[in-house]
Amino acid sequence: MIERYTRPGMGKLWSDEEKFRRWLRIEILVCEALCAGGEMDRDACGRIKSGAKFDAGRVAEIEAKTRHDVFAFIENVQESIGDDSRYFHRGLTSYDLVDTALSLAMVEAAGLLIEMMEELQDALRRKALAYKSTPQAGRTHGQHAAPVTFGLKLAVHALAVERCVEGLKRARENIRVGKISGAVGTYTNVDPLVEKYVCSRLGLKPARASTQVIGRDRHAAYLSAVAVCASVIENLAVEIRNLQRTEVGEAAEPFSPGQKGSSSMPHKRNPIICERMSGLARIIRGHSAAANENIVLWHERDISHSSAERIAIPDSCILLDYMAAKMTGIIDNLVVDTEKMAANLDMTGGAIFSENLLVELTKRGLSRKRSYDIIQSCAEKARAGGRTFREVVQSDTEVKKHLSNTVIEECFNLEWSLRRVGKIFGRMEWGEK
Repeated sequence: MIERYTRPGMGKLWSDEEKFRRWLRIEILVCEALCAGGEMDRDACGRIKSGAKFDAGRVAEIEAKTRHDVFAFIENVQESIGDDSRYFHRGLTSYDLVDTALSLAMVEAAGLLIEMMEELQDALRRKALAYKSTPQAGRTHGQHAAPVTFGLKLAVHALAVERCVEGLKRARENIRVGKISGAVGTYTNVDPLVEKYVCSRLGLKPARASTQVIGRDRHAAYLSAVAVCASVIENLAVEIRNLQRTEVGEAAEPFSPGQKGSSSMPHKRNPIICERMSGLARIIRGHSAAANENIVLWHERDISHSSAERIAIPDSCILLDYMAAKMTGIIDNLVVDTEKMAANLDMTGGAIFSENLLVELTKRGLSRKRSYDIIQSCAEKARAGGRTFREVVQSDTEVKKHLSNTVIEECFNLEWSLRRVGKIFGRMEWGEK
């Protein structure tokens, strides 16, 4: 699983061959609608459905002269249907094909991405439940803060991925629109019933109104959802990278037999896949920015968005598919060192429990400021050397004036600090998977 790459389905989805296949499907559905409306000879419709075909190489050859991909496609298909070509592309404009077909591809791609993100979510859930009660130092600003469990840390990431899945589902529904409305969206030479027929057969909704193109805010929202997914995966990757640091050593991405970490330092085990996640996430976020720029078009349409979309939309989907697959493999095979987690928890000599002492002093009637000052003073004495924080607290006259030895000991009780983690998991309603 760790070596899993993008599924062939995602790469093939964005190939020229598949794009032309979608275009031809739309053109044939238009012919069916024209036939149903009495605007086309039934026999001609049958001949087009059975005989219309394209050749990607021939389309490229024609496009080299016409400098127009849709025109080249139409000319190539017309070569296969002869006199019936007078019905082909009737009343349509290029973007009736391009945008409707693009929506189809984006809907299908979203489905694949949802599946991949759900696999990552399940992997995180399984690992979170496995380490639900494994204590670990919680960190803020890179410093030890208070105890947490490794399972809870992973659960938080799992919930972020869960939200990503919901975001992709919303984006899929938002882009599930088509338009067969002619040159500037006025249906001058094509009946709206044609659009309704075509979209219903494709599982799309007709755009309530459009120019020559579908509004690019839809595409921007889609790529924004993809970018959020990439950032969530990167956030998880950065967490693993930090835990893999030599000074921390609590978790690491898997290292395969025969793998090398450095050309010069044989001992190295570098988090290269997690680092790759950060790099790819930057690319996807850049594509999202371009998609937002594409919202701004001149009047009923210009083509400034087209060149950017041909890169941004397929690349973003393919890259996220790859990222989700790779991260799922990392989580499934994550190397976890629970002994190092336990050792690191004790690194501060008990200072990680300082909040418990602060709270107990306030319960005894001391002001929060006074309580804070007392515990901070203990921490500074311990930091100066010679004794652990726990030893300083146990001998501090101010602390002992207000807290019994039993209460002090309870403040350093790890199980007590983590006693409500189970309730947090209960709220997730995952069950034991």
